[in-house]
This record gives sequence, C-alpha cells and structure tokens, in this order.
Amino acid sequence: MDTLVSAAIAARENAHAPFSHFKVGAAVEDSNGRIHTGCNVENATYGLTLCAERVAIFKAISEGARGFKRVAVIADTGALTPPCGACRQILWEFCGDVEIVLANLAGKSETLRLGTLFPRAFDGSFL
Repeated sequence: MDTLVSAAIAARENAHAPFSHFKVGAAVEDSNGRIHTGCNVENATYGLTLCAERVAIFKAISEGARGFKRVAVIADTGALTPPCGACRQILWEFCGDVEIVLANLAGKSETLRLGTLFPRAFDGSFL
C-alpha cells in the first residue's frame, strides 16, 4: 500500500467525530518527501469543525513545509469521498493543481488532479 495512503488511514484513527461519526484522515507529501497528517476534529457548534485536509495542510505549514506533491483523503465509505469546498480552496491556495488520492478502507482508490475537482478556482492572482 502507498505510504501516503497508509499515513492517512492511520491519521483517520485519531479523528474526533462524536457527532457525525464520520472519521476522515488526510496526508500531504511535501516537496522534500515528508508526510504530514491530519484528521477531522468536530465541535458541538459544527461551524468550528476542521476537516482532515485542512488540519494536514495547516500542520504542514506550521512545520515549515511550503511545496506539496500529493494529498491523500481517506474515509470509510463505498463511494470515494472528495474534499469539501472549503478544503478544495485551501488545497488550491497552498498546493495548486496537486495530485489527489481518494481512497477508502476497502482498498478502493482513485487519483486525480485538484483542478479536476476544482475548475476555475479563485486564488491570489485575481486580487
């Protein structure tokens, strides 16, 4: 199994999802080959909940990473779960048209570019 996917699966186990019970794990590989992980962390107010993808990116940024090669997103669903809109925006701003690996616990996976999931993205070039 791919190291990035394995890291996302392991991160998923740390998810704090007492309300939705929808655990998600994410892993990002930086330009130096380091892997940074994240899991979703829910809050009773829901609006303050953070998705696994944003946790992984923010954690990587806080650890000094600035360039990214790949992102993996893992959930225990039959249909592969893509990043939500907020995560797509954060991923685009920090990673650009990065490779995204969507996978589930049954071993199903799909690899695509973020631009496929997020066409005509808004970024700093419009400011």
